[in-house]
Amino acid sequence: MNSNSDASMTTSNDSHNYRTAFIVLTSLFFMWGFITVLNGILIPFLKKVFELNRYQSMFVQFTFFGAYFVGSVIYFIISVLWGDPMSKMGYKNGCIFGLLISAAACAGFYPAAAIREYNLFLAMLFFLGIGFTLLQIAANPYIALLGKPETASSRLNLSQAFNSFGTTVGPVIGGFLVFYFFTKIGSPLLNAAGEPILTDKGLTMTAMSVQLPYLVFAGIFLLLAIIVKMTHLPQFISHEQIEKGIGALRYPHLVLGGIAIFVYVGAEVSIGSLLINFAGEIVKMPEITAKSYLAFYWGGAMIGRFLGAISLGENKNTSSMYIRMLITLLVAYGFIYGIIYFESVQSGEVLGFTSTLPYIIFLAVQYLGFIIGKSHAGRTLGVFALIVIGLLTITTFSSGYVALWSVIAVGLFNSIMWSNIFTLAIKDLGQHTSQGSSLLVMMILGGAIVPLVQGRVADMMGGYQMSFFIPIVCYVYLAFYGLKGHAVKSINSGD
Repeated sequence: MNSNSDASMTTSNDSHNYRTAFIVLTSLFFMWGFITVLNGILIPFLKKVFELNRYQSMFVQFTFFGAYFVGSVIYFIISVLWGDPMSKMGYKNGCIFGLLISAAACAGFYPAAAIREYNLFLAMLFFLGIGFTLLQIAANPYIALLGKPETASSRLNLSQAFNSFGTTVGPVIGGFLVFYFFTKIGSPLLNAAGEPILTDKGLTMTAMSVQLPYLVFAGIFLLLAIIVKMTHLPQFISHEQIEKGIGALRYPHLVLGGIAIFVYVGAEVSIGSLLINFAGEIVKMPEITAKSYLAFYWGGAMIGRFLGAISLGENKNTSSMYIRMLITLLVAYGFIYGIIYFESVQSGEVLGFTSTLPYIIFLAVQYLGFIIGKSHAGRTLGVFALIVIGLLTITTFSSGYVALWSVIAVGLFNSIMWSNIFTLAIKDLGQHTSQGSSLLVMMILGGAIVPLVQGRVADMMGGYQMSFFIPIVCYVYLAFYGLKGHAVKSINSGD
C-alpha cells in the first residue's frame, strides 16, 4: 500500500499528520476497551436482576461478540461480491460510521433498563458490537499503516495499551458506579418475590445504575465522531485495482491467524467475564472488592502492551530498551494500584499494598518473558502462551488466593497477543489487507463462543475452577501459532 495525502497535504508534513491520526485513533481504542470491559460488570448485575444461571449470564458476551462475527461476515461478503468497502469509503468514514452506531446502542440501554427486558439489553449489546466491528476493521490496519511496516507491531501494541488503559479503569469506575454510587439514585429493583435486589454488600440495585453511565458513553461516542470528522487524517490508497473474490484466504498465515484470534479473544473474554463471580466462589469476595482484582487482570494487559511497544519498536539498543521497559513497568503498576487504592478508599473496601505482592512477582515473570522473546513478535507470543498455560494449570488445581492471583496474572501475558497476532497475520497481504482485517475481526466470534462453552462446563461441574481447561486448550494453539504457525509462505498470484 502507498500513502497518498489529501490535496491540502504535502509530503513534508506526513509525520505530523501521522502523529495526529495516531492520537485520534488511539482515543477510539481507549473507548472501545472501556466499554467492552464493562460487560464484566454487567454480567453480575444482570445475573442478579434477571436471576440467571452461569450459562444464561454468558449470553451477554455471546451476543456482544457474536455481533463481531455477523458484522464481519457481512463485510466479507460485500468485499467478495463488490470489492473491499474500506478501500472505497476510507478508514476515516468507517470509524465515523462505527462511532455513530455505538452511540445509538449505548443510548438504547436506557429503555432496556426502564422496562427491565433482558432481550432488549442483549439487542443493544449486539448493535454496540456491530459498531465496534467497523471500528476494529478500520482502526487496526490503519494504525499498522501509519509508519514503517517493521514497527507495525510496536504501534499497534501502543494503541492497544491505551485500549487496555480503558479496560483497566473500566472495572474500577464501572463497578463503583453500578454497585455503589448509583445504588443511591432511583427506585430499588425488585425480584420475583417483590423484595429489593441487593449487591453483595447489601446495597439496593437500581435501573439508574446502568442507565446514566451508558447515556454518558453515548454522548462521548457522538463527540468522538465529530472530532474524527473534523480532524484532517492521511489517506491510504492502493494503486492496484480493487479485486473481488476471496484473495485473502490464499494466505495460510492469515487463516491460521484467524483461528489464533478466535481462541485468544475467546479465552481472554471468558476469563475476564467470570472473574468477579469466580472470586466470590473461591474466596467469598463481594463484587465491590472483586472489581478491583478485575482491574488488575485488564491492567496487566495495559502494562504488557506498553512494554511490547518498546520491545518491538525501532530502538534496538538492548540495555537502553530494557531499562525503559523496567521504568515503564514500575510506573504503570503504580498508576494501576493508585487508581484502585483511591477508589477503594471511597467505597470503604481498601486494598492494601501487601495484598498485591503476588502480582508484583508475576510482573517480574512478564519482564523475563519479554527478555526471552528477544523483541520478536512470534517468539514473544509463543513464550507468553506457554506461561499462561502454566498459570491456568495452577488456577485449576490450587485453591484460595493462589488460584485467584494465578488467573489474574493471565492478563499480563494476554497483553501483546492481539497486536502480535494481528500484525503477523496481515503481513504481506498487500491489497487484501482490509479483507484480511475483516476476516480477523470476524474471528472475534471466539469472545461469544468460548465464554458460553466455559459457562456451560462450569454449570456441569458445579463451579468455575475445573472449567479452566477450556482456555488452556486455547493457549496451546496460541503457543503453536507464535512459535511456528505465523510463518509467511509463498502463494500463487491468482485468486
